Amino acid sequence: MDEIIVTINGSQLRGSEGMTILEVAQENGIDIPTLCYKTELKPIGACRICVVEVEGSRTLVGSCHTPIAQGMVIHTHSPKVLETRKTIVELLLASHPDSCIICDKGNMCELRKIAADMEVALPPFKVRKRYYPIEDTSPYIVRDLSKCILCRRCVRSCSEIAEKNVFAVAYRGFKSKVVVDFDEPIDKEVCRDCDVCTRFCPTGALSKPREVGEEKKGEALFISG
Repeated sequence: MDEIIVTINGSQLRGSEGMTILEVAQENGIDIPTLCYKTELKPIGACRICVVEVEGSRTLVGSCHTPIAQGMVIHTHSPKVLETRKTIVELLLASHPDSCIICDKGNMCELRKIAADMEVALPPFKVRKRYYPIEDTSPYIVRDLSKCILCRRCVRSCSEIAEKNVFAVAYRGFKSKVVVDFDEPIDKEVCRDCDVCTRFCPTGALSKPREVGEEKKGEALFISG
């Protein structure tokens, strides 16, 4: 493959044709936060947390799905980038349930970790929240769509890895959500115990049923403010 030279944060770095900005950055120890991205899945740029500034581009671009080009000059932590990421995280937190303390994934939630790493305070504004009843009739999965951030990891992992296509995204705008079949509760007939979607979910939207007395995993994460 042809070698491509790009400049990231003032340093000239080398990559290969077909590599994305995120891949080159990670290969060289440059941290770019992500929520919807996983190396095992095809990138879709849904969360926009990984945006970077590319000189000559009118808008910020998603680093997870933007391929590098010869001579590209990239800024991963410019004021514009940091402010945009902060706003995105604040919006996600504002629309998220206030249940981190009792959430089974509270100490391992990737949204909470990114907020803590970026020192994002509790959002200064209020947005309309989506509330859904917790689905716990399946012996394999507990689903709380109120905590879903629409990263589509469950949809993609179920399709690309488990090859089952149990999940899909339905509706539009504020009503958008991940559904099973024709928006039916998840049950043991459509989903078996492969554990793929629960492992890929970055929040507490999907989890395995917890045994009585079982402790939450991970160290406590704190959000400032």
